[in-house]
Amino acid sequence: MNRIVGLETEYGCLSADDPGFLAAIARVRDWIFQEQRFGLIDVHQRDWDEPAGNGGFLFNGGRCYVDMGHLEYCTPECLSLSDVLRYDQAGDAILQQALRALGLEEKVSFLRNNVDHYTGATFGCHENYLLRRAAPLTEPNLHSLLAFLALRMLYTSAGRVGAAAASEARGEWSRPGPGPGFQISQRADFINNDLFEWVQFNRAIINTRDEPLADARKYRRLHLLHGDTNVLPGSLLLKVGTTALALDLLEMDCLPKVILDNAVAAFRQLSRQPDGPWLVRLSDGRCVEAVALLQQFQRAALRELGGRDPETDLLLSVWEETLAALAADPAALVGRVDWITKRWLLQQFCDREKISWSHPWLKSQDLEYHQVDPARSLGLAVARTPPPWEIQSQDTLRAAVEAPSNTRARVRSRVMRLLQNEPCAYYVDWEIIGIEGCHALLLPNPFDPNPKDAEKWMQFLL
Repeated sequence: MNRIVGLETEYGCLSADDPGFLAAIARVRDWIFQEQRFGLIDVHQRDWDEPAGNGGFLFNGGRCYVDMGHLEYCTPECLSLSDVLRYDQAGDAILQQALRALGLEEKVSFLRNNVDHYTGATFGCHENYLLRRAAPLTEPNLHSLLAFLALRMLYTSAGRVGAAAASEARGEWSRPGPGPGFQISQRADFINNDLFEWVQFNRAIINTRDEPLADARKYRRLHLLHGDTNVLPGSLLLKVGTTALALDLLEMDCLPKVILDNAVAAFRQLSRQPDGPWLVRLSDGRCVEAVALLQQFQRAALRELGGRDPETDLLLSVWEETLAALAADPAALVGRVDWITKRWLLQQFCDREKISWSHPWLKSQDLEYHQVDPARSLGLAVARTPPPWEIQSQDTLRAAVEAPSNTRARVRSRVMRLLQNEPCAYYVDWEIIGIEGCHALLLPNPFDPNPKDAEKWMQFLL
């Protein structure tokens, strides 16, 4: 990739433990940081809802904390698709280790999903992409980017049973009769705007808060919260990889000029049409195939970026194959695309048990698709990951304790290791590290694993 990427995963939690899921989440978080097992707990208040002890940074360069009742894991800054996958899976591995060590494996489970079927709440998988400050954010480019982000759901979404009861209150027209038995996207019912600053109650496709967590003169951070949490590695890497390519085209001012009549409406409409037709209305009034529009983005990326490096060429090839299958035979993507795989599994369950899509049993089966434990996950059981993207278990375990070697996560991890044995007050954040009695170490360049001032600064700790 040509940019830094990081994912934030908010986990669902099921608990049969007597104190309840909140107590289980707190126990898992405390185990992670107990005796500095995987990282350093925050010894300061970060925000009004993040008091000291609520979470901390991990030795792998990422972060783990409790956010609005959910355990959240953030990957470190990653510069390759393989690292994005390794460090995303490392979060799952850490949680599973915690449950085993605490004897909670049979009572508590974590889920990589985005919907609480019983309360109607949603929780997210936020994507973060470093964007050059000089990127031409013209009105046509923003509309084109919104179109891509709305349409990519056809190969990035995780699928869900049912619909959000509150969707009509969010401005949706009332529909007679029952809601959809199955939707493509878990998040579609909860997205209200194309662009908005805040992330709760008025969620947008693009979050416009300007918080680069880097040198603001050079970079901005594209923060996306409309995407689903993926189970299948193929879906996750297509989501991250193709979005990174779209941003490459944006920075080159080479995005296809695709403008939807209403990106949010198209996003919701497509979600409720798992059988198609996947038609969307453009700003000029024409109705066109969504897959054909996505193929315009793929061809532009192939034309401008093909041959850049092996990772890009592999991604372009998988993207092309996926779009061709969506157009001709979506069932060929079972094991590759989450929503297609989940729907296929649940349809078999309905046929075998002779139940309809409105049966409440399906909601529990929906959740089983998202189990973090590989032994229980219905999705991982049928995964067909392209061989170059397969990650070995030992690589995932190593990613739980070691930072990437080619981003600033490396120096953050090194400093944290030194702080393990130092009885001093410290402050760790993405772009700054401070200790009592010394000026702060600034990390404004997320691409730099060895800042020139870091070695001298670390001598203060030795």
